[in-house]
Amino acid sequence: MASTVTSESPGTPVSSRPGYGQLLRTRGAWTFLLPGFAARQPFAMLTISIVLLVQHTTGSYGAAGAVAAVTGVSLALFAPFTGRLADRHGQRAVLLPGVLLHTLAGLSLTALALADAPLWALFVAAVPTGASVPQIGPMVRARWGVKLQDSPLMTTAAAFESVTDELTFVFGPLLATALCTAIDPAAGLLTEAALTLVGGLLFAAQRGTQPAVGADAGVDGHARVKHASALSVPGVRVLIVAFLGIGAVFGGMQVSLAAFSESIGEPGLNGVLYGTFAAGNMLSGVVCGAIAWKVAPRRRLVVAYAALGLAASGLWAAQSVVVLAGVGLLVGVCIAPALITGYTLVDGLVPAGARTEAFTWLTGAVALGQAAAVMVAGQMEDRLWDGAGFLVPMGGTLLALATLVTLRSRLSPRVVSRTVARGVGHRVPVAVD
Repeated sequence: MASTVTSESPGTPVSSRPGYGQLLRTRGAWTFLLPGFAARQPFAMLTISIVLLVQHTTGSYGAAGAVAAVTGVSLALFAPFTGRLADRHGQRAVLLPGVLLHTLAGLSLTALALADAPLWALFVAAVPTGASVPQIGPMVRARWGVKLQDSPLMTTAAAFESVTDELTFVFGPLLATALCTAIDPAAGLLTEAALTLVGGLLFAAQRGTQPAVGADAGVDGHARVKHASALSVPGVRVLIVAFLGIGAVFGGMQVSLAAFSESIGEPGLNGVLYGTFAAGNMLSGVVCGAIAWKVAPRRRLVVAYAALGLAASGLWAAQSVVVLAGVGLLVGVCIAPALITGYTLVDGLVPAGARTEAFTWLTGAVALGQAAAVMVAGQMEDRLWDGAGFLVPMGGTLLALATLVTLRSRLSPRVVSRTVARGVGHRVPVAVD
């Protein structure tokens, strides 16, 4: 049974059943939500834009998946570093050079692909393209943490962010596919670079809502506590492995749906099928955020992954557009509860000064899982039968489920020990389920 939390953050109306209306009335929220939505849109366009462009210039899904995989691996490796820098030096200081670098790298990758550059040159350009992807989602989640602190609205905020992420994954692939198929194969990646630049700069300009820098200062304003990495928390490491499975679903679906659409002579259908999958995720996220959960988050996470693994197991057997759309919708419905619960657990596992880093580890895990899935699914589609790539989401989620079942005890909320200068150490209770 979830414990009742009565603390309220300033400017945040709270009731016993928090909802989206209350969340969106949080003072100052819209100042970072609107530019944040624009800035995170390109993230959903990047992988599919690379796949469609490189497949067009090389004729191989394996090559396209490999280039997209390098981008994803680079993102996964550098995202936590970016998050840690943001925790220490401020989000604006990281975003300004980051969006400029990403724009230049994306344009370079586009130019090389159109010039039929060798594959190794595309790999080289893919590294900075992935490394510089702005971590807008984790930064928005960290801003919610500042606004809400220990409010019960934090669970609603996690659900809202998942819905926002999935809304971008509804429109992003549709937009990228439409641009690449109706205008030019390079149009998706060029638009992604432009949106990153404009949206990222607008988000960076919202200085008033970013988490304070130097929050680890001592009570005398001079003493500082060593900044521990979020990766040192065992529960975060478990969640990283679990989120690799979610990335496997995203990556496997992107490549396999594109290959399926081309195999039936309807390449434009790819965006519709992937949009259906993402729409299920989005709608499920809306429902999850509106529920006053009484089941412990650890248990919800295991159940969510079990349902996701079961749904993903049916993808490879779908032989028609209608069946594939239906199964894809079901898979999407099962993803949101897993994502929302995982992000919600971070609030109880990680201290406030390391949450941006923790969120970027999870985002990076999704990107790494997606990168590996894109590469493996691309090879399977090239070398095996049509639809073989759909085995990747099933395998990834089942491995993640096995990890969660084995290590779920490490997801227990932390109990923070705080030492006050010239005083007595106190145990600060943390609300638990």
